[in-house]
Amino acid sequence: MLKSTPLEIRAGHKIKLRELSAWLLLNCNKLRSIFLTGSIMAKILTILSIPSPSLREKSIAVDLEKIKSKKLKELSADMAKTMKEKDGVGLAAPQVGKNIRLIVVNTKDGIICMINPKITKKSWAKEWGEEGCLSVPGVYGHVKRCKKVNCIYFNKEGIKTKIQAEGLMAVVIQHETDHLDGILFIDKAKEIKKIKTA
Repeated sequence: MLKSTPLEIRAGHKIKLRELSAWLLLNCNKLRSIFLTGSIMAKILTILSIPSPSLREKSIAVDLEKIKSKKLKELSADMAKTMKEKDGVGLAAPQVGKNIRLIVVNTKDGIICMINPKITKKSWAKEWGEEGCLSVPGVYGHVKRCKKVNCIYFNKEGIKTKIQAEGLMAVVIQHETDHLDGILFIDKAKEIKKIKTA
């Protein structure tokens, strides 16, 4: 549960601007976390690792009528918190045992939830880059990915959204959408190396 410094507002009591400013400064990071995860009750989920069967199944599309459901919002919030806690840059629903087409991506502007994401265009230009995965702990390898991708998805409010991504974000979107089709980065990787984990 998220703890914050209480700000008491009593009837007829005028809050001084200085008091309000001080409270906001103390709690700005916590408030930002609420908006990013969409819930103050978000919990950390167990991340599945190979050889879990869920990681190899093709995920089904989310019913558009259920996008605004409390259950889906809680799942996306839990996934966002889990990803941040594990220092990830992306997380797909199959990694937490839910075979639905849902991913969360950590961007420089905050976490975005992508429901039923579909890559509609890929650049001809590709590049090699090192990747790892929370579901394949201690393993890294070089994967050749498109430098740029166009992707359409539905956000948490059910609004169809288009995005053009390049660089790291393009890589993350390709990596996470692969998860939705039961594909892991090790299926495409070269120069795979294992690092001992504690």
